[in-house]
Amino acid sequence: MLELEDLDVAYGDIQVIWDVDLTVDEGETVALLGANGAGKTTILKTICGDLAPKSGSVRYKGDEIGDLPTEEVVPRGIAHVPEGREIFVDSTVEENLRLGAYSNPDGSDGRLERVYEIFPRLQERSGQRAGTLSGGEQQMLAIGRGLMSDPDLLLLDEASLGLAPVLVDDVFAAIERINEEGTTVLLVEQDLDSALRVADRGYVIESGRISLSGTAEELRDDERVEAAYLGG
Repeated sequence: MLELEDLDVAYGDIQVIWDVDLTVDEGETVALLGANGAGKTTILKTICGDLAPKSGSVRYKGDEIGDLPTEEVVPRGIAHVPEGREIFVDSTVEENLRLGAYSNPDGSDGRLERVYEIFPRLQERSGQRAGTLSGGEQQMLAIGRGLMSDPDLLLLDEASLGLAPVLVDDVFAAIERINEEGTTVLLVEQDLDSALRVADRGYVIESGRISLSGTAEELRDDERVEAAYLGG
């Protein structure tokens, strides 16, 4: 479904990603792991069109999308849930969710029902201002808003960041369900154990380069993963 090949990315004259090769097959959950600042978020931003590659290829369902802006990437079936959530705090929960369907409004009522089935708390708070939600509820809202475009590929950036352990479990249970119901997931995550619990495969990135890859089980058993995750 997704293939990055020889990907280089720079911010102006400063290169931050080198020679990245990464694939995500349809139906998988793939984790992208690494220390803070290793380049994980930059890769997601490049896939979704927020950044343009310096060189290399970003292919989605066989088509090159590396030169496309975000507004042309989303309608192809990719949704990005960014780090920090970026919800509209003065709008209600339901207004935030419906904004997620702007690129694909047909059938949005059915998708809203699905989001409420996955995250019942959002239905309970549908008329509440999003800024008054707890951190965990805001993360659920951000994921739900991503689902409202009916993506084939969901890009999740640091879904567990700042959450209490019990809410981390809830969020990752929802990610498992989303994948089981047919949405492919590329997950950027610092919670190593949670990410590898739900992922089929993973990649480890260090200083902008992929250093390790393998099945979730292989990465769980590889002591080099923790060293890379800790920046060691």
